[in-house]
Formats: sequence, C-alpha cells, structure tokens
Amino acid sequence: MDTNKPDNPDSFPALGRALLWVDKPGSATKIIYALAAVCVVLGLLDFAYHKHGHFEVEYLPNFYGFYGFIMFTALILLAKTLRLFIKRPEDYYGDKAIDSETYPVDQLDEAQNDA
Repeated sequence: MDTNKPDNPDSFPALGRALLWVDKPGSATKIIYALAAVCVVLGLLDFAYHKHGHFEVEYLPNFYGFYGFIMFTALILLAKTLRLFIKRPEDYYGDKAIDSETYPVDQLDEAQNDA
C-alpha cells in the first residue's frame, strides 16, 4: 500500500479528480441509494415492453431480476457450505509447508534504514 499520497488534488489525473467525491464520508450511502433507484427504474421499465419468452414464467414481471437474485444468493450459500467440506486445518501441510522453514539468521541481509 502506497503511503506517499500526494496532498494536492491538482496533481491527480483527470479521472482521479473526477472521482474524489467517492472518498468523502457519506458517499457509500449515496451510491447505494443510486443503485437502488436504478433497480427500481429498471423494474418499472420491465412493464413497458412486450416480452417474447420461451416459457410461461418468463412473462412474469421482473422475473429475471428475481431469478438472478435468488440464484446469486444460492451460489453464495452453496459456496459457504462447500467450504465446510473442503477447508483444511492451518497446519495441514505440516513440515512440508514453505513457511515452516527456519531461516539462517547469519545469512540474511539486513535492510539499511537511510531515513
């Protein structure tokens, strides 16, 4: 992580200056409200055209939005359940793990602090 952030926004690129509002407090709430408004508008626009589906269920209003939400939620729950079966204990690899090696202190180069 870069801790040497420039303090002057005038030195930022154009896109960086345009997106400075995202870093301000309260911006996350505005983004969530904007996304919710977009979802509501798109849900209402679903009533504005005639659908040509293959199955009867595709003619229901906002079917694909609800279907996507349910499937995404199911995917997350399935991944959490699968994690219970495939996770391993922290010391699973034991002595064969690369981070379990001891380093010879006398052969390590020490960094020089010039600051």
